[in-house]
This record gives sequence, structure tokens and C-alpha cells, in this order.
Amino acid sequence: MTVFRQAKVYDVCIVGSGAGGGMAAYALTKAGAEVVVLEAGEPWDNAKDSAMLTWPYESPRRGKSTTERPFGEFDACIGGWEIPGEPYTRAPGTEFAWWRARMVGGRTNHWGRISLRFGPYDFKRKRRDGLGDDWPISYDDVAPYYDKIDRLIGIFGSNENLPNEPNGVFQPPPRPRCHELLVKQAADRLHVTCIPARLSILTRPLNGRAACHYCGQCNRGCRVNANFTATNVLIAPALATGKLTLLTNAMAREVLVDASGRATGVAYVDKTTGTDRRVRAKVVVLAASALETARLLLNSTSSPFPNGLANSSGTVGKYITDTTGTDVGGFIPKMIDHVPHNHDGVGGMHLYMPWWLDNAKLDFPRGYHIEVWGGTQVPSYGFLGGIHRYPSGGGYGKQLKDDYRRYYGATIGFSGRGEMIPNDDSYCEIDPHTVDRWGIPVLRFHWKWTDHEYKQVKHMQETFRALIAEMGGQVFSPMPTAEQGYGIAAGGVIIHELGGARMGDDPKTSVTNRWCQAHDCKNLFVADGGPFVSQADKNPTWTILALSMRTSEYITDQIKKGAL
Repeated sequence: MTVFRQAKVYDVCIVGSGAGGGMAAYALTKAGAEVVVLEAGEPWDNAKDSAMLTWPYESPRRGKSTTERPFGEFDACIGGWEIPGEPYTRAPGTEFAWWRARMVGGRTNHWGRISLRFGPYDFKRKRRDGLGDDWPISYDDVAPYYDKIDRLIGIFGSNENLPNEPNGVFQPPPRPRCHELLVKQAADRLHVTCIPARLSILTRPLNGRAACHYCGQCNRGCRVNANFTATNVLIAPALATGKLTLLTNAMAREVLVDASGRATGVAYVDKTTGTDRRVRAKVVVLAASALETARLLLNSTSSPFPNGLANSSGTVGKYITDTTGTDVGGFIPKMIDHVPHNHDGVGGMHLYMPWWLDNAKLDFPRGYHIEVWGGTQVPSYGFLGGIHRYPSGGGYGKQLKDDYRRYYGATIGFSGRGEMIPNDDSYCEIDPHTVDRWGIPVLRFHWKWTDHEYKQVKHMQETFRALIAEMGGQVFSPMPTAEQGYGIAAGGVIIHELGGARMGDDPKTSVTNRWCQAHDCKNLFVADGGPFVSQADKNPTWTILALSMRTSEYITDQIKKGAL
């Protein structure tokens, strides 16, 4: 096999260009480092490649999903739970789905921009309820970096002074729309905390980027960069420094080490030619997404690391988690035959409900937040979820058209997103028999929800149904049974997987230290969701960004001191 080695030795090689990799590239190039980023996917520029403002009727598919765009043909993110030539396997009895993005910017091209800080309790849960493990760092260690990314990237919200939902550096939130005002009224009557959402979408211009113009199509990739993607908010400025080399269609195979166990670079496959290549660097940063990073570490075997790189603890791939999730929607009669009015807003919710109860008084230990959906999006494939669900049941001709107009905007729904506690039965390992199209061994998943998660999701279902009833609505689906797991989404479906390279002070029980630096290999760092010790009831992206910035500053400091 011919291997092409690059003569140049970079200061830093980063694997992945999403939230963690994009932030590391931005921070390290701004600090003067020569950086190379390996991205397994295609080039992408949301300012040019977005399908924003394309009408559904301009496509014969009317927006229906495609193999590489499971969330609709106009969705920005190229990837999915199944990628041709890139399999993964599941142990018997395991239900788990692994989403991979294959494009510059990674999964920041596909998300709801829900940008929540982990709170003080979230870093120290074990000392509160005895479950899982505490992080070796606290909220106070991360708070300055949350502030910095708020100012750099932009986020709207409101300072509510809630104990575990920290205030931020917020732009003004957009006003609630009609369906959200109904939700707010119902939530207030049921004593469910309901506050302005916190989304990384600009409501005021920031750092040369325009404010949102309320086309409501954030998922397509914003042509004016009013919302956050790593692509143009982090990668583009890094490229502008002249210090970044971005290699696309570069599938990382393994991290290379020398005889002393120092990382020396990364071996990758040039997907356009199928050739094996190597890039050399003084420091390696893995930000390929939590599970892809675990795969890379486990596949990076050598005489110093026979069980995988940075795996002397045996915990690479262990303690992986995903957000718990379930959804309930309903028909709200108050919303039919509404007077035409302005529904302007961002492509996402203007209100949400942070965790509002005391778990000590409940039969499950960790909380969840509630996301709100509804309103009058542009009709496309799957519109209304099927007219047959509504009282008339549909029909033909004029009646069918009239019913569609009548029920347009009369659906309101809720999604719960909660905290899973890491357990010994949820982990990934290398499948000994299966490789991908490039001959790289693939991951095999083991997954288990516990009663903690099932009872939490049961509470979500009951709460959402109570909210719909309070609005005078009719739920579309019956309450799922215990045998159905109360409607819990399968592992991986919420696309918030974390862990696999968890941080800790003890090298015997963790992979990385408080700086996301590998215990076993001091010039190797992890800047994605891999080092997370626990999940929290918040979306993880804002914390991935904050930790990546913090780690990048540490790398810069260590390079200046000659310690790496």
C-alpha cells in the first residue's frame, strides 16, 4: 500500500469541522498556530449552497426527505443515521441509531440552534443525588467561555435568574407568536415555567453578520449567516487568517504515535481517490463527534497503546449517553379559522420550558426541558401530518381544500429533552468482523435505558397531554404504554450523544483531564462531546463550544511554554 506523507509539520491537526473542531480552528489560528483540519465530508458554504427561499412546489418531491437528507430535501445537513459504505453494528437487543454529518461545519448545519448553558448543578450532580459522577470542573470554570461565545456567536434570550438555567449575554428575544401565547397561558395555569427561548440566531447585527429576517428556514442553512453554523462563523474567519488548511473528503483512519507514545499526526483516506495519506502535527485535536472520536481512539493501536490510544483506563467508548426524548402533538380548536395575521419569527421556538420541578419529590432523578412547536410554516410534503387526523377526516375537492385552510396552523406540540444518567450497559466498541468501505473497523453499540429514563419520559407524556388539554385541544395519539417505553426515542435518535472520552482527575477512571487533554498522551486533546461526564437536560452544543475554546486557550498557553 502506498502512503502519501506530507512533508509539512503543522502546529495542530484537528479532526472534524463542526462545533468543537470549528471553534478550535478559530481560536488556534487567531492565536497564530498553523492548523490543518481534516473533514470527512464535502465542501459546503451556507451563503451559496443553501436552499433558502426555495418554494416546495419548485421540486417534484415537495421537500420530501432523501437518503442523504433525512430531515427533508432542503435541509442543510448532508448525512444521516445510515450512510452508504459506512455501517455500524448493534449488539443483540440494542436499539441505537448513529447520526453522522458529512460536510464542512458538521452537525452545526443541522440543529435547532437551541443554545443552553449547563448550570451549576449539572457539573456536580453526584453530590446532589448520588448518581453518576461529578465533573472535575465546575460551572465557574466554564462561565467565562460561555460569555465569550455569547458575544462572538450571538444568542437571544432573557435573564431570568433561575438557579440552574444561567443568565447569558443575550440579544433581545423575538416576541411570542399566536400559538406560543396560547402555550404560555396554559403553562402559567399549570405552574410550568415558560420563558423566552435561547437560540443562537441574531435579532441584532453582530460582528458583520446581519440580523434574522424571519424567513423561518434556519434548517436550510442561512444565506445571510444570521444563525450559527461553524461553517461561516468559525471556519471562514479561520481561513481568512491564512493559517488554516482545510482538507475535505478526508476520512481519518487513526492517530499516529511515535515509540514514546507522543501523537505525531493522523492517517486518513482521501475519499476522492481512495489513497491513504498522512498529515503530521505537533498537537492533535479530535473533534470528530463523540462516537467517531471514540472509534478513532480505539482503532489507534500501537505498541505503547495495544488497547487503543489514551485507553489505559479502559474507559474509551464507555459511559456514552444521549438525550431522552418524546413528542406529543394535538389539534387545538382555538386555532382554526384564525384571522390572517403576522406569524413572523425565527426558524424555531420563541418560548421554551426549562426544568421546573424538584426531583426529590418525584420518582425519577433528573429533569428535562420542553420545546414548543406549531404555527404556520410553508406547506410542503407531509403537511399537517395528514388531514385524516383532524375532525373532518379530509375529503375531496372543495371540502378538502377548505379543510386544509381551516386547520392550517391548528397543531401545537411539545418535545421533551431530558437527562440520561450514564450506565455500564451503554457503550461502544470496535466490531471485530465489520469494516467500512475503506477497511476501517466500525463501531458496535450496546445500549440500555433504565427506569430513571423511562419514568422521566412518562412524566413528559403526562405533562404534554395536560398542556394540550389545558388549551382545549385533542391529542393525536394515545398515551404509550410501559411496554412501549412510554414513547421514549431510541438511543441516538435525538442526536445528542456524549461521552466515550470522559474527563476526570483520576487517569484510572477517565480518558481526559480537566483540560480535555488525554491522560496517556499529553499532546492529544478531545474537543467534541467525548469528554462530557454527564448529559444534563440541555442541548450540548453551547458547552461543546465553550469547552473547545477553553481547551484551545490551554493548548496555546502550553505551546508557548514549550510543554507540548
